Amino acid sequence: MNLNHNINFIQNNVHIHISKRNAYHQAGHAAAICLGNREKQLPAVHFQVTVKPSAYMSKISCKYRAQVEGGRLLESLPPSFADATRHLSATEQQLCRSAIEADIINLLAGPLSEAKYVALCDGEIFNANLVYLGALQFYSGKAELEIINDLMGCYLPNRAERKQKLAELFLASYSFINKNANWRAITTLAEAIYLNPKEVYSCEELMALLDEPCSADKLIAVGSH
Repeated sequence: MNLNHNINFIQNNVHIHISKRNAYHQAGHAAAICLGNREKQLPAVHFQVTVKPSAYMSKISCKYRAQVEGGRLLESLPPSFADATRHLSATEQQLCRSAIEADIINLLAGPLSEAKYVALCDGEIFNANLVYLGALQFYSGKAELEIINDLMGCYLPNRAERKQKLAELFLASYSFINKNANWRAITTLAEAIYLNPKEVYSCEELMALLDEPCSADKLIAVGSH
């Protein structure tokens, strides 16, 4: 018996399974990048969803996680947003502000989508009064919150302004995922990732899946006239 061959066969044929919470989390993030940026008339950015073994994979059960890669309008930021943009025109400065705010909204959309999915499964009401920013850490949002904290520190050094702006962006992200058409798109993508968790979902595949519910809505609207 070739033990190494058998081990490789088992590893190559193991059933890849991700949790639905993870699928909805990444679908929300992807939907905000694609549909949210498009709605704001911001530049298109490349992103993809990959499915890889979890860092917490046990020896007994192989667990995988989906993860959005790319999708940021501003990949890196200087220590001070104001200093970095002071020589830009007013129009360019506004574009930079729109980009950083969109990136934050898109990051928040992941844990918010997971939170909404959990609430719906539990038969609970999902609204902005019951979900707060700090609670997103319970919906796999710790990494996103750390990134957002860094972004906001660069963007608005004044603590009071930072707190107010973050509350606005949180509500904007909540409104995005709670919009019926957007939630249908998130659900469509989440179910696709969950049922067929392949190694890579390309940018083109993700956009096509996210546009499916939107296309259906347009057809219904045309047919109703």
